Amino acid sequence: EILFGSTDSLLLEADVGGGKWQVRFSSETARERIISRFGHVPLPPYINRKDRPSDVRRYQTLFAEKDKIGAIAAPTAGFHFTRQILKELADRGVEIVELTLHVGPGTFKPIQADDIRDHRVDPEQAELSLKAAGQLNRVRQKGGAVFAVGTTSVRTLESAPLIKERIQPFAGMVDLYIRPGCRFKVVDHLLTNFHLPKSSLLVLVSAFAGREEVLGLYREAIQRQYRFYSYGDAMLLL
Repeated sequence: EILFGSTDSLLLEADVGGGKWQVRFSSETARERIISRFGHVPLPPYINRKDRPSDVRRYQTLFAEKDKIGAIAAPTAGFHFTRQILKELADRGVEIVELTLHVGPGTFKPIQADDIRDHRVDPEQAELSLKAAGQLNRVRQKGGAVFAVGTTSVRTLESAPLIKERIQPFAGMVDLYIRPGCRFKVVDHLLTNFHLPKSSLLVLVSAFAGREEVLGLYREAIQRQYRFYSYGDAMLLL
C-alpha cells in the first residue's frame, strides 16, 4: 500500500507485466486527488522533455470530456480541429459524432515480432452510445460517408456490432488488431497523423489504404518536410 498524506492511498494488487500494475485506490475521490496532485501528462516517448502545465491544455482535443477519466494519451488526429473549423463543417452539413476510446499504454507498444500477425493489441475501454449509433445509421442510410478522425475512432467504429448492416451501440474492452486483409465495415475515409515505424497504427493505415500506397505517401511527406507524430501534420485518406 502506498500512502498519500493521511487520507488517501492506493494498493498495488498485481504485477501484470511490462511495467504495469493493477491498483486499487482507497476511494474515487482519492483517485482524483492523487492523480491531479502527483500525476503527469504521459507524453509520447519521442517528445524528449518533461511535461509542463501547458500540456494539460495542449495535449488534448476539443472533444474531450473532463468527467471521463481513463485515457493515458490523446487521439492526436483531433488536434487539428478548432472551433472555427467545426463551425465551417457544420455549415456544410457535416454531422459530428462523438465516441469514447480510453487510449492505453499499448498504443505506444512497438511491433517486435518478425511476423506482424504474431503481434497483439492491448485491450482498451470503448463506448459507442445509442445516440452515436443512431447518427451513424442515419448518415449511412442517406448515402453519406463516415470519416473517422484518427485510428482510435477506427478501432472503436470497426469494433461495433452490426445487425442487418445497422451499427449497434456497445461498451466494453476492444482489442481489435486491424492489419492488411481486414474488411472495413463502417469507416469510409480516414483523417490521421503520420505514425511511428513498427507500430500497429501504421499497420492499420496500411490496411486502410494499401501498404505501398502508404509508404509512397510517407516518402512524399518526408520530402516535403511534414511533421510526424502527435504534434505533427495530418493526411486525409479517401
